[in-house]
Amino acid sequence: MIDTKKISLLALFSLFLGLVVGAFITAQLQKASSVQPVLGSDEKQPLYWVAPMDANYRRDKPGKSPMGMDLIPVYGGQQNTSPGTVQISPEVVNNLGVRTVAAERKTLHTTIKTVGYVQYDEDKLVHMHPRVEGWVDKLYVKAAGDPVKKGQPIYELYSPQLVNAQEEFLLARNRNNLKLLSSAEQHLRALQISPKFIDALKKTGQVKQTVTFSAPQAGFVGSLNIREGFYVIPGTTLMSIATLDDVWVEAEIFERQASLVKVGQAVSMTLGYLPGEQWLGAVDYVYPTLNEQNRTARVRLRFANPRQLLKPNMFAQVLIQGESRDEAIVVPNEAVIRTGSQNRVVLALGEGRFKSIAVSLGYIHEEYTEILEGLDEGDEVVSSAQFLLDSESSKSSDFKRMEQRELKPQSVWVEAHIDELMVAMGMIKLTHQAIPEWDWPVMTMMFPVDDGIEMDVLEQGLTLQVELTQTGDTDWLLTAVHIPDGGVKPNSGQREGRKAATEHSTMSHSLGPDSPDAKGN
Repeated sequence: MIDTKKISLLALFSLFLGLVVGAFITAQLQKASSVQPVLGSDEKQPLYWVAPMDANYRRDKPGKSPMGMDLIPVYGGQQNTSPGTVQISPEVVNNLGVRTVAAERKTLHTTIKTVGYVQYDEDKLVHMHPRVEGWVDKLYVKAAGDPVKKGQPIYELYSPQLVNAQEEFLLARNRNNLKLLSSAEQHLRALQISPKFIDALKKTGQVKQTVTFSAPQAGFVGSLNIREGFYVIPGTTLMSIATLDDVWVEAEIFERQASLVKVGQAVSMTLGYLPGEQWLGAVDYVYPTLNEQNRTARVRLRFANPRQLLKPNMFAQVLIQGESRDEAIVVPNEAVIRTGSQNRVVLALGEGRFKSIAVSLGYIHEEYTEILEGLDEGDEVVSSAQFLLDSESSKSSDFKRMEQRELKPQSVWVEAHIDELMVAMGMIKLTHQAIPEWDWPVMTMMFPVDDGIEMDVLEQGLTLQVELTQTGDTDWLLTAVHIPDGGVKPNSGQREGRKAATEHSTMSHSLGPDSPDAKGN
């Protein structure tokens, strides 16, 4: 027979044991849940994850971007609350390949690279025109480019006017009329008949039906517009004769480079058809107008060509050594982000913090860009992978520097009261008025006294004007004093008032204006 009493006691004991064990487990779980938030509270949680190449692609958890790259966490709670400041971990900085460079001050030596075309030296280019009507009876040069020597026959011309001019000369000579003879000879010379032809006419006394015209200079036939039998008039351009002793090179430069080029600057030139050869020349002329279509300026360069290797219409690469600019703050070209309305750089603030700021650009060099405003020498800017940082920062950035570096005067004059003189130590204790230039309130400070000041003329209780000079980040020196007429010691009532002011500005002020008490906090 089953003992029901024993069964009841056993059930009650099991129930009690279960309640105890359950209470213990519950207590442990509650303890663990209360500790876990505390452990995780110090751990920064990402706000979201962003694609490395597209800042607009955001997710609320880790994953892959559309390009298959790991998403990058973006954290909140940056150390600096300046608008637009972003912070990323060192691992992400390394994975993105972020590189920074320091803005430096240097002199830019400008070298302008451009191209040009070889041309004849037009200063020595001669065009030949007839001065009478007639027919080309004989042509001694057959094609453009033919070489000619000075005095070499070029063409023979039959002209009734030339025949009449010869007859007038012979008629004047036969009459022995010196005045008429001189006039007839001048007429022949005006028609470009050579002295050699006139001398032969004097000797033979025979009129020639054709007159031979010679080359006025040695060179090459630049253009040939006639053939034998052509009828010509004074307006006809027969041919041109050019030399290749010197050549011109016509080059074009950008509008922004025009101010850097001056006459006489050194120029070097290379040509593709003669690798390894280099010609040295100079800027001969800078044209005063721009090409209205492509906004470029023309520059004329001059090169000596003793071997006559340079030929018209050759294509050349040109380097113009422009004027060196004054020292300026510069950054590499790749560090500058140019937009349609603003130019920016990403400033590296340290500890993984970055911010986009606006800058004003000056001259753009082959490797560097001049920064007129926005950066100081030594500032670190991002030169690689800056576009992602700029995209994230520019959403909320004010594009201003985090620190407005206002230039404060090194020395100021202020009214002060001498509280204590320590002549042996070369120190003085002053209660000075507020100094707005340094953002200082009224306070009491200890100052070392410059060796040039005679402390014997000073005495405790005197009110005077003093010059304070900053000699270091937390060091100041009393460098000059001025005791105005009527500078007297304060009476007892004044002392009490100044005592109260001195007690209000505690002795910690002597540590410098950077201390909390010195700022009145």
